[in-house]
Amino acid sequence: MITIKKPIEFPLTYPLERIGRLEEILFFDIETTGFSGDYSWLYLIGCTFYRDGHWNLLQWFADTVSSEADILHAFFSFLRQFRILIHFNGDGFDIPYLMKRCITLGLPYDFSDVISLDIYRRIRPYKNLLGLDSLKQKSIEHFLGITRADRYSGGELIQVYKDYLITHSSHLYDLLILHNEDDLKGMPSILPILNYPDFLEHPFHLTGQCLHQEPDESGNPLYLLDLSCKSDYRVPIPFRVHAFPFRCNACKNQLFLTAVLYKGTLKHFYSNYRDYYYLPLEDTAIHKSIGEYVDKSARQKATAKTCYTKKEGCFLPQLSPIWGPVMKKEPKDRLSYASLDQIDLTDQECFSLYISQLLTWLCNGK
Repeated sequence: MITIKKPIEFPLTYPLERIGRLEEILFFDIETTGFSGDYSWLYLIGCTFYRDGHWNLLQWFADTVSSEADILHAFFSFLRQFRILIHFNGDGFDIPYLMKRCITLGLPYDFSDVISLDIYRRIRPYKNLLGLDSLKQKSIEHFLGITRADRYSGGELIQVYKDYLITHSSHLYDLLILHNEDDLKGMPSILPILNYPDFLEHPFHLTGQCLHQEPDESGNPLYLLDLSCKSDYRVPIPFRVHAFPFRCNACKNQLFLTAVLYKGTLKHFYSNYRDYYYLPLEDTAIHKSIGEYVDKSARQKATAKTCYTKKEGCFLPQLSPIWGPVMKKEPKDRLSYASLDQIDLTDQECFSLYISQLLTWLCNGK
């Protein structure tokens, strides 16, 4: 086993105190000869950590196949000093892989004493919202405007490592160590991506609302509600997204949301339709206690589709009922509406629920 330790530069582009004390945090990344812990093995574990006022790089390299157990012993012994383990997709690959290798080699180690923070999982819900092509580390680096040179992928280096085991070439060794070092340096540099869940998962404060019109593609009027909000958190790179009937634009600590209103007639459907009559001439439903007095020829038993009353006006879309009465076009429509005259966005609880609904819709792209 070869151990490499040296100081490194760490760009403090994210307030790590939101995660924990610097001395409690360990970043890590592994290199393997395949994806399955049953049919491949581990040859490199790298870490970055903060000690004595500066950041350090620590790597354990298996210069022989028999050294795999040694680097696992070294890593898990070192891990005892930390409370928080940060990684990129480590919950999906690195951690299960290491556990598989420990079981295979009969080593008594696990991750039960540390908190796992997976950057990949934290940002995954916001892929569509941020317009990310993928959730690969390089894609996130590109989104944040970070560039780095890396001539090889982890998969391509498998053969490099196998060749190293035969030749022990210093050139091949340098390639393997540099790739892992670059990944570790790249991981802290993408920490600013965590500003987005911070921004989106904490309360917003309404700073303004405005009703206005604009023409649609056919020149017909669209009725819109614009909401201006502030957050105690900031995003490093602005983003913009739309999924009808909502639009979103975020910049620094501000969030701007637009909802396309429905102007016209909508229906309020009653779930207990067996207790209602439908009046075809009036196109409305009435309760049987009243409908008994209506001529039988002018009434019929209501169904789920005909058990409604109608209202004309301007309506705000909502994903699930916050304000009532709940209005819809059809009973099974996912999107419902509430009349603008029933809505009070200054109610912080209702406002927070509504913003959460909009962001969920935009994150899902629908």
